[in-house]
Amino acid sequence: MTKDSISDHLLELRSRLLKVIVLFAVFSVLGIPFASEIYLFVSAPLIELLPDGSTMIATEVASPFMAPIKLVLYIALMFSMPWLFYQTWMFMSPGLYKNERAFTGPLMLSTVILFFSGAAFAFFVVCPIIFKFFIAMAPESIRVMTDINQYLSFVFKLIFAFGVAFEIPIATILIVKNGIVSKESLVKARPYLIILFLIIGMLLTPPDVFSQLFLAMPMWILFEVGILFARKK
Repeated sequence: MTKDSISDHLLELRSRLLKVIVLFAVFSVLGIPFASEIYLFVSAPLIELLPDGSTMIATEVASPFMAPIKLVLYIALMFSMPWLFYQTWMFMSPGLYKNERAFTGPLMLSTVILFFSGAAFAFFVVCPIIFKFFIAMAPESIRVMTDINQYLSFVFKLIFAFGVAFEIPIATILIVKNGIVSKESLVKARPYLIILFLIIGMLLTPPDVFSQLFLAMPMWILFEVGILFARKK
């Protein structure tokens, strides 16, 4: 590879990264005027379950302003991810063989779909169940009033963890297809992998056993799905 070709690749890489940054900035700017509405939507799973007289609170002076803004930036980043994958694909595809392009394109599309499926599962299914349990278990003498920053941190940890966990079928198919590990070895290692999923659930989710189990169980199921499709290769 010549010096000129390396420079051309670097220039193209910079151009595609700039396109991703521009889209992220556009999403952020468009979302800021609706920051309060977006915050109300994201906080709804908890607010709907709070007892009468309880509400969200801000324990820092700047939190009422900064928390919705940070929420908009998080969401803008998430919605920029498909564009990031697309730009990555466009950068890589000229150097791939035809059969590799036929495999990699659907793979990247599946990656995006699975990530957002995991995020949606975390927000619409897992969060309400966890919040309902926590509020029900609170002693009568304790009034549940959650800090907005702590709430957003909790929710986005779950969303990120489930989004990544739903990529397990892709990772399983890739390591089998590339000969890194055989599918037979993965099947034999299933008990150890289940323990690993529990440990990952403990590390990626907030420190409660329910969110850890809610993450570990889908990881196990998705691993089995990956094995099933890997066997068809």
